[in-house]
Amino acid sequence: MHAQEFQGMAIYESKTSMADFKANRPNNRDITPEMEKMMEERMKTMFEKTFVLNFDKSASIYKEQEKLETPGGQQGGMRMMSSMMGGGGTYYKNVKDKSYTVDKEFMGKEFLVKDSLNNLKWKMEGEIRVIGGYNCFKATAVLPASTSDFRNLRPKKDDDEGAKPEGNNADNKEKKTDFLSGLSMPKEVVVTAWYTPEIPVNQGPDKYWGLPGLILEINDGKTVVLCSKVVLNPKTKADIKAPSNGKTISQKDYDEVVVKKMKEMQEMNQGRNGNGGMRMRMGN
Repeated sequence: MHAQEFQGMAIYESKTSMADFKANRPNNRDITPEMEKMMEERMKTMFEKTFVLNFDKSASIYKEQEKLETPGGQQGGMRMMSSMMGGGGTYYKNVKDKSYTVDKEFMGKEFLVKDSLNNLKWKMEGEIRVIGGYNCFKATAVLPASTSDFRNLRPKKDDDEGAKPEGNNADNKEKKTDFLSGLSMPKEVVVTAWYTPEIPVNQGPDKYWGLPGLILEINDGKTVVLCSKVVLNPKTKADIKAPSNGKTISQKDYDEVVVKKMKEMQEMNQGRNGNGGMRMRMGN
């Protein structure tokens, strides 16, 4: 059998803890219980997603499963926030040439992020568990946190170097009312993977790869991505190829664009209503 003829499909459920985001939401007396409930529902759609991974021996595409839109649910800022929570676009990984391509929409512009796959230095932990009938082995790795993926945000700690405020003190006093002011981006995150050698491809969800078997679960302490279904050699073959639309950009440059724009939006919202920009983005 030709190597490229083998194909598989895996469905993953991704859940990100909302606790830190809820705790850091600015207090606003104008928000009614009804508005609060609607915001919670909208946040839930960003923090709980279903993805499909189509893979062969050398490449894969990872894409969010389309859901029926709620009226107004993905307009403007919501779509942008959703893409910053790991949604949107097609994530193509080629483990043969160690590259990836992902198309991202941000602030109404289309980007094509092309870069080399992170060389994840996996440490085999020796633990075993069964997921969906497959024997899985545990591995851990430390990887740099993507600053354009807001799922990586953690509560600030006083002794946390990454939590030290940027800029002068006057600026920071003003920013304390903002949604993001109580959160910081860590330099690194520790991830735990469970992979099965029974499906011998070194693929996995999202940016994860490089283990001697398909990764069925990833946990980075905030987001858990768990495989709920695997189909080997599905009748309908997927077209596993890299997306091609958008302005080609490296991951570093794309991260810088996102961080710069978010800072601009924070400052703009500070000037407008002084009680944080999340309300505007979570609303209409």
